[in-house]
Amino acid sequence: MAARGRCPECGSGSLVEDAHYAQQQLVCAACGCVLSEGLLTTTYTDEEHLREVAYSQSTGQKEQLSRCLQRGIRRVQDLCKVLQLPTVFEETAVSYFQRALQLPAFHLVSLEKKELLGGCCVFVTCRQHNWPLTMGTVCSLLYARQDLFASVYLSLQKELGLSVPALSLADLVTTHLNSFRLFQPTANVPAPFLEDKEKVLARTMAIVELASETWLVTGRHPVPIVTAAAFLAWQSLQPGPRLSCPLARFCRLAGVDLPPPAHLRLKELLEILQGMASQLSWLRGFDLDKKTVVKHIGDLLQHRVFLLKNAFSQQDGEEQQDTASGQGSPGQDPGSPSPPPVAQEQGCPAAGKRRGGTLRPLLPPCLLHPRKRLRPAAPSAPAAAVTGDEPISDSEIEQYLRSPEEIQAFRKAKAWL
Repeated sequence: MAARGRCPECGSGSLVEDAHYAQQQLVCAACGCVLSEGLLTTTYTDEEHLREVAYSQSTGQKEQLSRCLQRGIRRVQDLCKVLQLPTVFEETAVSYFQRALQLPAFHLVSLEKKELLGGCCVFVTCRQHNWPLTMGTVCSLLYARQDLFASVYLSLQKELGLSVPALSLADLVTTHLNSFRLFQPTANVPAPFLEDKEKVLARTMAIVELASETWLVTGRHPVPIVTAAAFLAWQSLQPGPRLSCPLARFCRLAGVDLPPPAHLRLKELLEILQGMASQLSWLRGFDLDKKTVVKHIGDLLQHRVFLLKNAFSQQDGEEQQDTASGQGSPGQDPGSPSPPPVAQEQGCPAAGKRRGGTLRPLLPPCLLHPRKRLRPAAPSAPAAAVTGDEPISDSEIEQYLRSPEEIQAFRKAKAWL
């Protein structure tokens, strides 16, 4: 189809409109110069009305990703490289991040939460692949607050419907001890403080299991417990030069942070070990304290089931007498015969007791030391039985009158009286 005008290149007037790949173009038939390109359309309606359509709308793809998405993907990739994660982990974490940004729940959140979203995707991916990674590690790499990170993590898990398995305590022990610098010779670590990694790991695992059996893990953050258990395991392997080393110095030499509750968890573990040591016959002649009991941790762990049962089955002298008379311990079956107390068998009245009092029962810490004690309510007088013949006062009788006839009859009766 010929068109008016001339070609700017050759001056020819033979200009035609040519449909090239569904685009109407004005082309010079003499030299082939394209004078103008047509409109890019995708639907019959747009082609009919000759409406311009953006490239992203015509192909369903954007020319380039948004700046927020680019920064987030780069942050996820960098975090995976720092943690030395496999490539499949990185791909899964990036896909989670892209899916999350498309949800309305993450459109209007703060920039700080969007930056933590990438770390949450990496954290979820590692948990799903049974890769031991703690939330504290990710927060330290991102310089983030744990409470804010936890809120973003819970939102991500809810919005995407992800199933995230919990990290076992054994995997956490292995991961936490891998970062210790006490297993290889360095200039900052003295020679007596060096120890074999496998020995420390095995004994730490046994102490953590002991803490779990004595309710020290329930409701607590696991890292302080693992830190205190690793410290006791490290001391007990060579107690001579290491008993004088405090927990703070141990953490500095190991190159790990000292959690604030670790001192409390260490104190609780030592109390449990002291109670168990009171049941060993070859240790009853010694006055063990919190330092000297560390020397016997190996023996205590070897017989921990028997020692725990005998050390914490009796709470006071009255229960000891009940046990001796055949009632049995609280954890024993009613029908089975109860063994005699260890203290009476050996003729040692102080067995089963610590210095300064009896052993505490094996109960969760929230029951032993509740933060808020409820005050008992004042006893109220017993309410008298209602017979229906009680007098009704004038101020209350109006509540029982509903119709105008009843009100009028009451007024008449009141006036007559």
